[in-house]
Amino acid sequence: MHLEIHGLTAADAPTLVLSSGLGGVASFWQPQLAALTPHYRVVTYDQRGTGRSADTLPEGYNMAMMAAELAELLAQRDIQHYDIVGHALGGLIGLQLALDYPDRVGRVVVINGWLSLDPHTQRCFQVRQDLLLNVGVEAFVRAQPLFLYPAEWLARHQARITAEDAHHVAHFQGMENLLRRLHALMNSDFRPHAARIHQPVLAICSQDDLLVPWSCSPQLVQALPNGSLIEMPWGGHAMSVTDADKFNALLLGWLAETAAPAQRAAS
Repeated sequence: MHLEIHGLTAADAPTLVLSSGLGGVASFWQPQLAALTPHYRVVTYDQRGTGRSADTLPEGYNMAMMAAELAELLAQRDIQHYDIVGHALGGLIGLQLALDYPDRVGRVVVINGWLSLDPHTQRCFQVRQDLLLNVGVEAFVRAQPLFLYPAEWLARHQARITAEDAHHVAHFQGMENLLRRLHALMNSDFRPHAARIHQPVLAICSQDDLLVPWSCSPQLVQALPNGSLIEMPWGGHAMSVTDADKFNALLLGWLAETAAPAQRAAS
């Protein structure tokens, strides 16, 4: 899989792994790099079957496989200890990593994620799946921004969205890959396992998220032994893009507050 390392270069530098949502590609995190790289070694990657990590995903693909693939990819680069920041699907990968590789994961940030799939989110995913299967890739791609961004932000960024639509169609991950990734996401349920996740976990949500109700984040926090919650009033499902400055400040603040003493001294 394709992986990129940004920012600090020392082998013992505090490491943040950024894991994207259903789109899967590293470029989602471009609005965060300038804020994070002065303080951290930042790892971005294209998830298996997306972007520059072209592959055919197997039947039965699941969240544990996604976490294992990332853990192995990092180990190949001799990255054995890290915090993980994940958006939606990427956040659930982070929770799975915390369960399956507890000696490697220090902290987890889950952006607009959930403990178990909400019925509203399930309906949204079903609509998107129906568009893909019954209308086609272009319709699926055109509908995607409606679930990601606030309406007024979309209205002000039509040229950007049109260009992104064309890019996403040209670099579409493939129908079978997308459906297998989507089914893995929809089938994930951390209710039986949340009590075993002892790492500090931040759930950060946007109150105007159309895809994932903001109430999913406090539900996740309540199920965790060491959970924290931050709510943003605006920004939609992709508020790390639409309100990047505020998001970055909140993320850096929590990371500083929860850093180990040695990390605080270094910063």
